[in-house]
Amino acid sequence: MITKTKTTESLKAVAARGTGATADQSADETVQLVMVADAPSGDAGPEMKKQELLDKVLSRADVRKKVARPVVDAVLEVLGEALAEGREMNLPPLGRVKLNRVKDLPNARVIVAKIRQAKPGGRAGAKQRAGDAKDEVAEEAE
Repeated sequence: MITKTKTTESLKAVAARGTGATADQSADETVQLVMVADAPSGDAGPEMKKQELLDKVLSRADVRKKVARPVVDAVLEVLGEALAEGREMNLPPLGRVKLNRVKDLPNARVIVAKIRQAKPGGRAGAKQRAGDAKDEVAEEAE
């Protein structure tokens, strides 16, 4: 087990190697540790629950809750069934969902999946620009 003192001494030695100084010469220098984690960008708050999803759908669509709730329930059910079957999905703007691995536990199934989302103005924008170029060529031919 590495103690805190040994860790600090080894960090000072590493810092000294990087500057060409000895560990004793860099003992007065401050070593700052920075932990970097891959976190989703944006204002990712706590996990989204079904009620919050329904509220966001209601705010974007001009429908009543009475109409939207069965639709949201059906969509979530279909997505859950597709994942349980091991199917990959391509659902823009959500993205392409590709199953990585599945582990069956006594009371649940753990599915590890990758979701690849297109960036705004990315590939979809390229398809649109290609379509515009085809339209221009067609107009010139007429």
